[in-house]
Amino acid sequence: MKLIYTLIFQLIFAITLQAQPANQDVVIKVNGDKMTGKVTAQNDSAISFVYTGETLVYSVKKSDILKITYASGRAELFSQPAPAAPKADNTPAQPKQEVDHHNRIAILPFNFITDNQSASDEMSYKVQNECYNFMMKHAGEHTILDPRTTNALLTKAGATPDKLRGFTMDELAGILGVEYIIDGTVTQNRGSQSSYTSDQYNASAKTDSKSGKDKASVSGSSSTSITQNYETSISLNIYTDKNNSIFNEDRKSFWTGNDAYKNALQYLLKRCPLYRK
Repeated sequence: MKLIYTLIFQLIFAITLQAQPANQDVVIKVNGDKMTGKVTAQNDSAISFVYTGETLVYSVKKSDILKITYASGRAELFSQPAPAAPKADNTPAQPKQEVDHHNRIAILPFNFITDNQSASDEMSYKVQNECYNFMMKHAGEHTILDPRTTNALLTKAGATPDKLRGFTMDELAGILGVEYIIDGTVTQNRGSQSSYTSDQYNASAKTDSKSGKDKASVSGSSSTSITQNYETSISLNIYTDKNNSIFNEDRKSFWTGNDAYKNALQYLLKRCPLYRK
């Protein structure tokens, strides 16, 4: 009899265990955790869940859920496990194809120093443009990057005129995609002043109506102009994309005008290795 009661008790307990999940929802999370209880609500991004025997409501992100099996037996799939990472490819990486820099030239904004102080950026850009215009007539097989493109690429790379010294020439060549870089400095200091005086006289004769005699009159004026003279010199450097200097020359202008650098610049450009007649 005792054995019969024991068997009946075990049968009732087994039936109870089997019946219990039928009234519960089972949530399987992406990380493998299993949650047993009741899904009470859900929206587009999360579900509300209460564990069996508890009253506290938890919010579970749908992105963290792999599957929900409801008490009705209906199953709902959510996030799929992330695919295994592909095996490393031992094939040697192909070298990155470089832009063809061959025979390409860029002209940097010139340093312009007047009376030991840096002039405005506009003067730097002005000399850069003058150098470009002259070299375009004597480019030969070379391609010369126009100053606007050069300055735009430099600005995007953070190589503004005040920060150019922080870049090596091979770095600048890589930014600009060129083989050669022209870099220069104009130094201009005030010198003596020249004065020029001009005189102008007007003479006229008039006959006196009473005496019948001629009378002469003279009137005149003078003006003085002062011209400021300058001592101007220019330094011109040319570098390759390998950071090698292939030209480094200085020239002092014979002229004393404010734009005397133009003659000195052309003199040096005609003697540089990039010049073509």
